[in-house]
Amino acid sequence: VTETSWPTFLYEKYTADQDNLEEGLFKSTILVQAFKAIFTSPSSAKDVRDDRNGADVIANNRHAKRDLFFSKKVKMHVAQIINMHTVTPCSIAYVACQLQFALSSVTTWHSIDGNFDYIPFWHSIVDFFEWPPGRLAHQKTK
Repeated sequence: VTETSWPTFLYEKYTADQDNLEEGLFKSTILVQAFKAIFTSPSSAKDVRDDRNGADVIANNRHAKRDLFFSKKVKMHVAQIINMHTVTPCSIAYVACQLQFALSSVTTWHSIDGNFDYIPFWHSIVDFFEWPPGRLAHQKTK
C-alpha cells in the first residue's frame, strides 16, 4: 500500500470493487469506530455494529452532556472542545492517517513511514471530498 492508493481498511467490508473504486470508500466499520474514539469517546466507538451504523457520530454521542438536574459536569469530548459540528474532509483524513499508523508495523510516528508518505495520503483524502473527480463523485460527497 502506498499513499497514492486507498488501503482496504477504508472500504465497507474491507473490500474494494476493482471496477468502481469509489464504491464503499470511507464507509468501513473501523474508520467509523476510530473517528468516534478520537472525536467523541472510546466508549462511543463500541456503538458501531456494522458498516451502516453510526455515521452521525456527533449527534449520536450522549456521553458528554451536562446533567442539569444533578448539576454534575461530564467530561467534554474533543468534538465539543474544538466546536466540531460536522464530519469534515480534514477530520476523515486525520483519522485515516491515525489508522494507517496504528495498523502498520512501525512503532514511532514519522511523516514518511518506509514507502508510505502520510502528507500526500492526507491531501488525497481531503482532495477527494473537496475536489471530487467527476459529477457523480461530487454528488456522493455532498
